[in-house]
Amino acid sequence: MSATDPSPTAWLVLGDTVLASLEIARTRRDRSRGLLGRESISGAMLLQPARSVHTFGMRFPIDVAHLSKDLEVLAITTMVPGRLGLPRPWAHAVIEAEAGAFERWSVAVGDRLEIR
Repeated sequence: MSATDPSPTAWLVLGDTVLASLEIARTRRDRSRGLLGRESISGAMLLQPARSVHTFGMRFPIDVAHLSKDLEVLAITTMVPGRLGLPRPWAHAVIEAEAGAFERWSVAVGDRLEIR
């Protein structure tokens, strides 16, 4: 990873279970880039603030979880490359992961995630 890429700095947690390493896109540039140009991601990426995402230029399908201010999962969608996601007006953050990750991790709408 280069110095400009987001780096694993946290863990995504549900209850007592650590789900994955979490990259945090801290700057506007990092949020704009997201997962573009990558072949995959082993954990997840937090984009905050964010209400929507797109997959133009993506190389793989992703799961997207829209989160409230207190990290409650408001919606989960799977997006294939080349799509524009609908903005969620009440979302304050988005977590992106490889397609199927949220199902494997048993993350559902209404769950409250933690970042540690």
